[in-house]
Amino acid sequence: MRKASALIATAGLVMAALTACASPGTAQASCDAPVSAGAASELVKVSGDFGSAPEVTFPTPLKSASTQRTEVIAGSGDNIVPGQKITAEFNLYNGTTGAAIQQSAFDGSTAVPIILNESTLPGFVDGLLCAQVGARVAIVIAPEDAFGPAGGNEQFQVAATDSLVLVVDIVKAFLPRADGADQLVANGLPAVVLDADGTPGIVVPSGDAPTELEIGVLKKGTGAKVLEDSTVTLNYTGVLWKEKTVFDSSWANGSPVEFVPTELIPGMAAALTGQTVGSQIVAVIPPTQAYGKTASGAVPADSTLIFVFDILGIN
Repeated sequence: MRKASALIATAGLVMAALTACASPGTAQASCDAPVSAGAASELVKVSGDFGSAPEVTFPTPLKSASTQRTEVIAGSGDNIVPGQKITAEFNLYNGTTGAAIQQSAFDGSTAVPIILNESTLPGFVDGLLCAQVGARVAIVIAPEDAFGPAGGNEQFQVAATDSLVLVVDIVKAFLPRADGADQLVANGLPAVVLDADGTPGIVVPSGDAPTELEIGVLKKGTGAKVLEDSTVTLNYTGVLWKEKTVFDSSWANGSPVEFVPTELIPGMAAALTGQTVGSQIVAVIPPTQAYGKTASGAVPADSTLIFVFDILGIN
């Protein structure tokens, strides 16, 4: 098997492939794990401690008609749920040939973000759902849940009939939604109503838009504080005050996003800086702290903006 150092650089390419060719998976809204251990995943032998490079062996060709997962090292904490963002280190192999496609250092330096939604290969998602942070799992991904529907992956020398073997350390999980304590919010700020999955609906007040930045804490989280230079993972919805329409939403786009406050418009930076992970924030941003007299994408010139943020974690 090839040395890890020769393949670590391919992590970005592998993650691109795991997302670009994806089709909708079988992830369920509850945390009933969609896959379980089976004869194929039990043949993957993994030794070594969490956070250190594993020794991985399995007979070839290793094929499976269904995706299977065996827990090698137990994790702790909440179960990972659909749509959640995690960071993980992993080794990926061709189950037919045994060839390594990607190997991580497993020392924290090569952890990559993965969002468990329909943009990622179904087998990758299903193999991780309901696992926990600190777990090491061995997953055998059936061809139909991997590159089979795309006819294989020539770049990684994976045929349409090849299963994939995946050994994953789950390093970190970001919140799936703001989980802070509900707070009283000052009158005059937009009302926010949440769907069952936490997606906000924003009710714009009648009357003129405020001329000063207004910030309200809807939920107060107990996590780390956001600094000006923090890389923050969050969900957001942006609404135009005058038009009362949504102009952008990560909830609608299906994936949380990363921002650094100093790279944002001033009003967004001010609304996020100093807040804590787990918080939900509503902000009304006047044009002077948004895009001013310049239109930007779907935002007309001189627009007052409303944002609702769920702060899910700091990288």
